[in-house]
Amino acid sequence: MKVLDRFLRYVRYDTTSDPHAPETKYPSTDKQLTLLSLLRDELREMGLSADMNAYGYVTATLPANVEGAPTLCYIAHVDTSPAVSGTDVRPRVIRYEGGDILLDEAGEYRITEADNPELSGYRGQELVVTDGRTLLGADDKAGVAEIMAAVEYFVTHPDEPHGTVKVAFTPDEEIGRGTDHFDVAAFGADFGYTVDGGELGEIEYENFNAASGLLEIDGVSVHPGSAKGRMKNAVEIFAAFQSALPKDQTPATTEKYEGFYMPDEVKGSVEHLVAYYIIRDHDKAAFEAKKAYFSELAERIDRAWGGGCVKATVKDSYYNMAEIIRQHMHLIDHAKAAMRSCGVTPRVVPIRGGTDGARLSYEGLPCPNLSTGGLNFHGRREFIPVRSLSTMTRVLIALTESYARP
Repeated sequence: MKVLDRFLRYVRYDTTSDPHAPETKYPSTDKQLTLLSLLRDELREMGLSADMNAYGYVTATLPANVEGAPTLCYIAHVDTSPAVSGTDVRPRVIRYEGGDILLDEAGEYRITEADNPELSGYRGQELVVTDGRTLLGADDKAGVAEIMAAVEYFVTHPDEPHGTVKVAFTPDEEIGRGTDHFDVAAFGADFGYTVDGGELGEIEYENFNAASGLLEIDGVSVHPGSAKGRMKNAVEIFAAFQSALPKDQTPATTEKYEGFYMPDEVKGSVEHLVAYYIIRDHDKAAFEAKKAYFSELAERIDRAWGGGCVKATVKDSYYNMAEIIRQHMHLIDHAKAAMRSCGVTPRVVPIRGGTDGARLSYEGLPCPNLSTGGLNFHGRREFIPVRSLSTMTRVLIALTESYARP
């Protein structure tokens, strides 16, 4: 099956994860298991030993046909971001000849050249886009499709050299729980790659240190006509907190290695409000300072409003994998060489986010991140060039073969 056909098939499955599901529920949504089961079955149909465990992890092994090569792995996640609906995704393949891309008939959603200057590099190519109603799901079903297509290549070309290749597909990466129950020792890989990055050519081994911040505010609701000296409006308290965060440390005002605070979701009214934040920084010291400021600010706002109304909880999510990968730079060297062999110019860039590989690297499985070719993840304007899907598949094949050579 062509990689494009795989991708178009996989994105039609709704696999949105749920950040508000209790941590005892794994995966956070049952619908992820539908696609995971399909992937297990497809791997078995290829002749691989493939299983899905109680947590939904699908793992498979392609046996080596050369001796002495290390055991390599490729990992991708099936869930899509809850930021935008992933229900009833309707992908469209269009030929891009320049200008803005109209996504929906009403003209409400467009991919514009003004906001997406990289579009000019894809003129004359086919692009997969949405119809404006949903995200596309290239993050990370493009990675899933590329890994599956690469594995199929080795199955149908048994003389092509490769060591043992392990494959894993995970749930709940988008909500920071992707490897909560992943058994690195049982998986048995020496090292590997997540295939979960952006535009073709990106190689990433530096990512944010990440934490979640939960702000809970208990207000006092009183009829506004008699509220003087009595009402504590939780919405106003939240506004005071948000206004006191650094204005130059938001996603919209930072780039590259610069960290930020971001209110991701806010729910509430006068009497009670809950705000979910993400806190990010590449630098460990700056990361610790951001977390401390978040908690200290909550205490200060609480005192300003009389005490007992504001509570902050900060929880680490993952750490910068650079500290681990710098001890295994052959992973980056091999990835660069594989890309060049496929006509791709490699670009080592920092991740303004994280992947399963960040946590796995600290758990004993060095695992930098490779591009999928997709752009504008987590939104209605997400797209991926068809050529990037096929090229990245060839990169994975070349990368696998490179570890099987003397």
